[in-house]
Amino acid sequence: MIYYIFFTCVLVGAVFCAYRMATADFRRRIIPDVYLFPFLFAGLLTTTFFPWPITIADSVVGGAMGYCLGLIVGFIFEHIKKNQTYPPIGMGDIKLLGAGGIWLGTMGLSIAMIISCVLAVLWNLRKHERYIPFAPFFLAGGFLSLIIIQFLL
Repeated sequence: MIYYIFFTCVLVGAVFCAYRMATADFRRRIIPDVYLFPFLFAGLLTTTFFPWPITIADSVVGGAMGYCLGLIVGFIFEHIKKNQTYPPIGMGDIKLLGAGGIWLGTMGLSIAMIISCVLAVLWNLRKHERYIPFAPFFLAGGFLSLIIIQFLL
């Protein structure tokens, strides 16, 4: 009984942190570490001790893959466009990709990346803004990816 109460508390805390990261990125274009690191820690707890569709090995590989993927994309785009005031992808986005890899694993991370990029492009086609807040789209893509992994695959 206490096991399920603790599991529920961890998931509620993770949802709260995800909501706060999405709103902060949407409003101020920053992902605060005060919400990102508990989100990452909750993912490690969940994949290690609770019934989750992702194994701990896939979770660790997915976290490393997400972090490295974010670094590579940021490095490539930063060196393509040298005369810009803001980097194309921030360190908060890179850390969020690593945390998403821990929650989703390798396959879930790739599905979430595809969904989030499509959602972000569709949003930018409608709003025509210069900067796209990536956290709300990635978190929505991660949630959809988790549903796809759990029920369709």
